[in-house]
Amino acid sequence: MNSYLSNGKSNFTETKLRSVVGGIGVGIISVLAPLYIAEFSPRHIRGRLVALYQLSIVIGILLAYLSNWLLLDFSANHQELLSSHGFFHKILVTEVWRGMFGAEIIPSGLFIFLLLFIPESPRWLIKNRQSQEGYVLLVRINGEKIAGNELNEIEKTLTYVKSKLSELFRPGLRLALIVGVGLSVFGQFTGVNVIIYYGPSILEDAGYNLNNSLQFQVAIGIINLLFTIIALWKIDRWGRRPLLIWGMAGVCLSLTIIALLFYLQNVSGIWIVIMLCIYIGCLALSINAVIWVLISEVFPNRIRGLAMSIATFTNWGANFLTAFIFPWYIDKVGMNIGFFSFAIICLVATLFFYKYIPETKGRSLEEIETFWLQRNPD
Repeated sequence: MNSYLSNGKSNFTETKLRSVVGGIGVGIISVLAPLYIAEFSPRHIRGRLVALYQLSIVIGILLAYLSNWLLLDFSANHQELLSSHGFFHKILVTEVWRGMFGAEIIPSGLFIFLLLFIPESPRWLIKNRQSQEGYVLLVRINGEKIAGNELNEIEKTLTYVKSKLSELFRPGLRLALIVGVGLSVFGQFTGVNVIIYYGPSILEDAGYNLNNSLQFQVAIGIINLLFTIIALWKIDRWGRRPLLIWGMAGVCLSLTIIALLFYLQNVSGIWIVIMLCIYIGCLALSINAVIWVLISEVFPNRIRGLAMSIATFTNWGANFLTAFIFPWYIDKVGMNIGFFSFAIICLVATLFFYKYIPETKGRSLEEIETFWLQRNPD
């Protein structure tokens, strides 16, 4: 699968090393970016600002789809514009997968440059005994009146005990950990990254050739972007919980229909594409937009970084597991059973979210921590 990324001449060890290094970087950013945004944001727009992180991921995926499609088209139809040998012929024609990887240098370089200009998180400053510097930032964010109250709330939540892993297993906070890990696991077992990683192969199974499959994957990327923007617009008005529960119900239904379409086999592939677009739209409107917002909100100030590291590790672990198992599983049971399996998992996820996910809209991070402790006091 995804054979268009390589013509078989790539060095396996080199590719594996690059993937490991890139994976470490992505893992670190996955923890720190939503954590930083949540700690820096005013409560009334925190959902939208953290959801911008997901929006940036969606835009990146769409740009990757577009660049991969354009580079593949260039290597197949416009190679006469380059000499038949040399560096550019190698990365744009004979080993076009190198050009696809190389295109990532542009956004990552810009990201590194912009990081030079961001301030420290006010909550991190207060936690590390730099209350005055933290207060100055809170004033810039919320104004002097709100900043004073928020400083008192932050300092109050930091007076219990020193941050340590065992705190996460205390009553109340243990439930917050279960929610964070549950969001991470179910977020991956919706099958979203299977569609991203193996989309061309899935669409080929639906009857499309490779080039058309990439074009439809671009269309899916556009749907993903549009519905992420809608979620970004409404998350602080509608709330996290309604988006999550109703969106996941739509995901479950669309996956069931996709499974039936693959089971029927003689159905036109365009219906599978349409249902994949509906599936992606429901995902983008629900868990894909909400997951990083909630994970950045549900943990206490003093152990938020540690707890988010665990949740994010679980997220990427589940990502690896689904991507690794999917080709083998589909080979054994068929595409229809594969999508039906995801539908069952999404039904369980919807029930889990209904029972355990609280509404965090409009609450400060400190109020959310108090909610967990009051729900399950020591």
